[in-house]
Amino acid sequence: MKDLFQNPSRIIVTCNKRLAPFLKLETEALGYQVDRVFPTGIELKGTMKDCIHLNLRLRCASQVLYSLKTFRSDKPDDVYRSLVAYAWEEVVPSNGYVCVTSTVDHFTVNNNLFINVKVKDAIADRIRNQSGQRPDSGPLLDFTVVHLYWKDERAEVFVDTSGHTLAKHGYRKIPGKAPMLEALVSGTLLATQWDRKSPFVNPMCGSSTVAIEAALLATSRYPGLFRPAYGFMHIKGYQTSYYEEELARIKASVQERPGLKIIATDNREDAIAISKVNAEAAGVLSCLEFSVCDFRDTPIPSPPGVIFFNPEYGERLGELKELETTYEQLGDFLKKSCQGYMGYIFTGNMELAKKIGLKAKRRIEFYSAKLDCRLLEYELYAGTRRSPKVESEVGNPPHDN
Repeated sequence: MKDLFQNPSRIIVTCNKRLAPFLKLETEALGYQVDRVFPTGIELKGTMKDCIHLNLRLRCASQVLYSLKTFRSDKPDDVYRSLVAYAWEEVVPSNGYVCVTSTVDHFTVNNNLFINVKVKDAIADRIRNQSGQRPDSGPLLDFTVVHLYWKDERAEVFVDTSGHTLAKHGYRKIPGKAPMLEALVSGTLLATQWDRKSPFVNPMCGSSTVAIEAALLATSRYPGLFRPAYGFMHIKGYQTSYYEEELARIKASVQERPGLKIIATDNREDAIAISKVNAEAAGVLSCLEFSVCDFRDTPIPSPPGVIFFNPEYGERLGELKELETTYEQLGDFLKKSCQGYMGYIFTGNMELAKKIGLKAKRRIEFYSAKLDCRLLEYELYAGTRRSPKVESEVGNPPHDN
């Protein structure tokens, strides 16, 4: 029997578009060599044990895929013939449950559900022929997940070792109004020059995903602390000790930082109430200072650190007119009250961003859902030019100017 937990293969870690540079940086910080970076992920080599390690630690990732087989395919029947010959009885429990997902770009396929059935039938037929039993199948991502990638004549089949997406980190009990995805927030934080020791200030915090992720980052709390179930747990050869050992390591890696100031404010009491629930679920409630106030009344501690805004972008004309004033006020507040800080504004509306009235040092590209966004960086000088010293788990990725 081929032991996937000991044998290295190609690993593809996927992410949302524009997060790949940050995913690469955090993967390298874990000691891995990244062989390739592409718009929605990275490639490296490793075993299924490495997949466990990555699943529990990566902040920007969506799925961790372990390659089983590559093959040529010119039509759907080729997919079935190639996969029914694979030793699925060494991967999928005969009494288990299989979900098939796919990414297909081939002229013979106009409905992925059709090709998913081909893959499922190949797996089930092979296992039935070998063991006399046929695993159940369906849309649930809670058990064994198999992923097919097929573009032109090249096809590859993977075990999705994550199952449900890693982009949601698992602690957020109440999402609040239009929250940023946790993986996206992690990417934006890795793009800043925050040293994880100086103050981090997050006015207009909403449900506080930004402030909570900042606290998780500063205290080395990995997403694996909040999620107990993964696709790798339903692969033949899996031993609970593999997961328990990794979980013990990430628990031991937590570093409390007494004196660290992470401040989150919002003018809505319900937003702060939601924030406290989520922060407690993430284990960082004691790391954050919450208050209900207008953003201009947010306390700005010394020494200087980072201040991060994620204001609304506006959809209707009346909102846009009101938000123009808000963005102007943001610029005034940064200029007058945050001297010495590094300022960051995440926005999906560059016309509104012009109202800030400050020149951005960097404009870092992101997507929020399908919306083209920028993280704008401002160096808020205090007298003489300041060159902040950055101590970071990962460096700063390429950016647009």
